[in-house]
Amino acid sequence: MIRALVTGGSGSIGAAACRRLAADGRHVYVHANSRLARAEKLATEITASGGSAQAVSFDIADRDATGAALQKLLDDGPIQIVVNNAGVHDDAVMPGMRPEQWSRVIDVSLNGFFNVTQPLLMPMIGTRWGRIVSVSSVAALAGNRGQTNYAAAKAGLHGATKALALELASRGITVNAVAPGIIESAMTESVFSRDAIEKFVPMKRAGTPEEVAELIGFLASERAAYISGQIISINGAMI
Repeated sequence: MIRALVTGGSGSIGAAACRRLAADGRHVYVHANSRLARAEKLATEITASGGSAQAVSFDIADRDATGAALQKLLDDGPIQIVVNNAGVHDDAVMPGMRPEQWSRVIDVSLNGFFNVTQPLLMPMIGTRWGRIVSVSSVAALAGNRGQTNYAAAKAGLHGATKALALELASRGITVNAVAPGIIESAMTESVFSRDAIEKFVPMKRAGTPEEVAELIGFLASERAAYISGQIISINGAMI
């Protein structure tokens, strides 16, 4: 059975991606940092419905802790699907942004990509098959006031995605990113009113985590073997 790791698996998009991959017959590691109980609950739900899942917890911004946690997983064999979904917001306009706000967002969203993905590459290369999918944001494509740190981190994923895709193209491993727009979640409900969504999104609605997960699931499948190095938007025609 192919094993998949979804970072930030306790969040809305991450949880939907875990369910999608489990439904496709993958063994899913549901990652969390501070919300391990939610990850454990999701893993239990997936298992109860006939899937295969396990909750794992580590701070992806901590390189040593991440490496140690991943080595334990690799002792059971390679992980061939990686969904880099974990990310954080710490918003402020740039003139008033504190250095720690900048660093925290970069550490999780961009350095976390390296900390998680790099240790998994050689075992994955050995299998001659793999899928790496990173979750970016429309903010990386169009910018967003008050999110210079977040936009920079996610845009960094785009460059990393394209470069890593070239490095792994001959090894049967694809590397892509998805860039969601406004997606239903507890956070977006508190930030975007219905009027705001209708103004910003031509489709006049927010997307659902399940819609993003379907795209992730496709990119992580055998059917997407010739798609690599791409940044694929899913935003209701926002841009």
